[in-house]
Amino acid sequence: MLSSADNFQYVPFYVYRPDGTREENVTDWALNCFRERYATETRLALVTLSDQGISVEAGVDLTKWDVFHYAYAVLHHPAYRTRYAADLRRTLPRLPFAPAFRPFADAGRALADLHVGFESAPAYPLGLQHTPGTPLTYRVETMRWADAEKTVLRLNDSLTLTGVPAEAHRYRLGNRSALDWLVDQLRVKTDARSGITHDPNDPHDPERILRLVRQVTTVSVETVRIVEALPDLGLPAS
Repeated sequence: MLSSADNFQYVPFYVYRPDGTREENVTDWALNCFRERYATETRLALVTLSDQGISVEAGVDLTKWDVFHYAYAVLHHPAYRTRYAADLRRTLPRLPFAPAFRPFADAGRALADLHVGFESAPAYPLGLQHTPGTPLTYRVETMRWADAEKTVLRLNDSLTLTGVPAEAHRYRLGNRSALDWLVDQLRVKTDARSGITHDPNDPHDPERILRLVRQVTTVSVETVRIVEALPDLGLPAS
């Protein structure tokens, strides 16, 4: 799913019609455009050497999922986001054809797997300090950053996380980092109009919020690593 965190604009791979039928959101026309553009790259023959000599197999055409993942990677590319920042606030994104297709499709698939499965990501090895003289509790009312560099996060009066890496803050969802979004959203708050209290703490899983912070740190650091390794997008000079 491609999305904008600021405006909640989502572009999923599948769309559902009023009658309940499911359709792919990447059109046949778009798929053919990519296949024609990258025909040489995606249809290269696979050559295998063996004792019997050389065998040749036809290459595999790119798929609609490949196009979707390509788009996901392009939308994360720093050059693209900087160059078209003003346009992205007003209109749906338009995608350029990069010099090479496969590096972006592979990176986009890795990013999508990482983001969709964030709750299965390994916990980042942040330090955990227990405040002396306080009863140990994992319950969170409001998390707060304890320093200007945002390397130390106070979960509550009892527990503090340390060693948050600087690169974790470079993965941003709109105007905020993923970690800032988590800190803002995972708090106990009561709606003024309805009087309903939202409590993100899980009595059956008291360490859930602590674990989520560590997992989102891993996702953020890995996202930055993948994005910074993306090849040149080949945008024309401005």
